[in-house]
Amino acid sequence: MEAHAVLRAASGDGGASIVAPQKVLVFQTAFIGDVILTAPMIQVLHREKKDMLIDVVAVPAGASILANHPDIHRTVVYDKKGRDRGLRGALTLIGTLRNSHYDAAIIPHRSLRSGLICYLAGIPRHIGFSTSAAKFLMTDVVEYHPDRHEVERNLSLLQPLGISIPQKELPQLFPSTVDREVVDTFLRNHPDVSSSNMIAVAPGSEWVTKRWLAEGYIELAKKLLDEQFSVVLVGGQSDHTLSREIESTVGNTRLLNAAGELSLLQSAELIRRCKLIVSNDSAPMHIGVAMRTPVVAIFGATVPEFGFAPLGEHDEVVQTMGLPCRPCSIHGGNACPIKTFVCMRNISPDRVLERVHSILSTMNAEVSS
Repeated sequence: MEAHAVLRAASGDGGASIVAPQKVLVFQTAFIGDVILTAPMIQVLHREKKDMLIDVVAVPAGASILANHPDIHRTVVYDKKGRDRGLRGALTLIGTLRNSHYDAAIIPHRSLRSGLICYLAGIPRHIGFSTSAAKFLMTDVVEYHPDRHEVERNLSLLQPLGISIPQKELPQLFPSTVDREVVDTFLRNHPDVSSSNMIAVAPGSEWVTKRWLAEGYIELAKKLLDEQFSVVLVGGQSDHTLSREIESTVGNTRLLNAAGELSLLQSAELIRRCKLIVSNDSAPMHIGVAMRTPVVAIFGATVPEFGFAPLGEHDEVVQTMGLPCRPCSIHGGNACPIKTFVCMRNISPDRVLERVHSILSTMNAEVSS
């Protein structure tokens, strides 16, 4: 049981020499969406400090989504719920990090374990949030602003390094040539799907109360197909059963179930090729932003004010306003606390379709002008 590293060459694009720190660790072992929202901070850090080596600690899925990112020197995979579970895995990771001799650690993940691992690894400088459970171990504490977007909050962690924060920075992801070829083959194997007229639909989420109703997605898919779009269902292996239910109920060869069929970056490449993605408040929403595909985001238990709304130029949010029970939790849950699920039941397929039309109409007008 050991933490293992995925090594890649630094981007090495030159630039003036910098003052220490020369080697920085970004510790982010949260969910895929959180990792994507950390990418803007890494991008700005590398742009401003071109000679700095930036390593990232992430769980396997997080490391996978960051693969090929030119601003990252090395990714250390920490499988904290699998092969690196428990004290032995943590100690192995600490040894790996200690031998890497980092000058500073930037820790957007606010758990005690994240801060403690960096501290015990002998990293002399720790930059983290005021809400971190490991705040007492930080050498630089940055105020956590709950009213700001998560991208802005993460960017604020660069301030102790003397870096000016840009007004806007969107995440970027980098599917490889192989990823693109896999998607090419995948689409060729489904000739009824129009690769030039696809809309992605991401019906899943780790949390039940973040998922719009399956019947909503079924009706939306039927309406999109009636308008001669092709519909591509995207998500992970855990979303395959839900997507299969939607696929079998709709029963149209222009609906393609890609959930669980592709890697994360292959899914990102597929989403890039779509005109738009309809998603719950979940990772595919952030992938859409990173691939510059417009997003219609459906929010139920959570609210955009938590700081996780899509940031793209044309992105829109659909939600039920004015409910006293909403938000019911920070991350969502496995069941509606008041057993009505009214936040999602009150969102009609026609309302979502209206947002799809609005975005596509705006984009078509921009192309024509």
